[in-house]
Amino acid sequence: MKKLVASILSLAVVSCLGTAAFAEDAKPAEHHEAATPHYPLKEPKEVEWSFAGPFGTYDKAQLQRGLKVYTEVCAACHSMNLVPFRKLSDLGYSDAQVKAFAANYEVQDGPDAAGDMYTRKAVPSDYFPSPFANAQAAAASNNGAAPPDFSLIAKAREVERGFPQFVFDIFTQYQEGGPDYIHALLTGYEAPPAGFQISQGQHYNPYFHAAAVLAMPPPLSDGQVTYDDGTAGTVDQYAKDVASFLMWAAEPHLVERKHTGFMVMVFLLIFTVLIYLTKRSVYSRKEH
Repeated sequence: MKKLVASILSLAVVSCLGTAAFAEDAKPAEHHEAATPHYPLKEPKEVEWSFAGPFGTYDKAQLQRGLKVYTEVCAACHSMNLVPFRKLSDLGYSDAQVKAFAANYEVQDGPDAAGDMYTRKAVPSDYFPSPFANAQAAAASNNGAAPPDFSLIAKAREVERGFPQFVFDIFTQYQEGGPDYIHALLTGYEAPPAGFQISQGQHYNPYFHAAAVLAMPPPLSDGQVTYDDGTAGTVDQYAKDVASFLMWAAEPHLVERKHTGFMVMVFLLIFTVLIYLTKRSVYSRKEH
């Protein structure tokens, strides 16, 4: 047994040393002019989220602020076709408030008795509508790039973390890669490095997951949205709030899932103890 453990430890040490050596050898290639760049150019920084960890929960006040940022800024280009208005009750709004909020939008319905489509005010059972009639119209209005739907963006844009971070993530239950990425992207616009050529209508952002530039200009600026609760209106705060809201939109049952997972772990722990005690009780009567 000791030899087996020693062998495993030796292999682990050799693997770590080999990985470190490979990383050192790879560093010059990453900065070489002819090397293929790896995106994003900068890894998103970890932000402290209220919903992080096994016991994290959503901050309803932050989600309400994030909804305000989305409706006043992001909704002009991005849809949330998979999120119904009725789910806003989870953010602490009453049924009357949800109904009034939905009535601010118009949705297409029909056909009517004559076979024609028509528009009407949205009701809580409707979904957040798209600001464009179709994907082609969206692309034509945004420099040829159709803005993605925001329903699942906080899960779809999660940046993969390399070794050994992903190993530690198993134990820390890190799952905030999507919000971290959204926050980094919204706050990461900067001037391009010297010699970097940018086409007209493109904007440099080293946190973008697919390239060094993107068609979307910086969407946020200080003082752009006025919060009802008096929270300071800064780009960093806007980015955190809307990232939290989009995480909720992508996984509204996150808190319930964590509670269920915790109860399952408690059950398995108790069950393991009972099995162990049963084994001891049964085999204590047998001669060895």
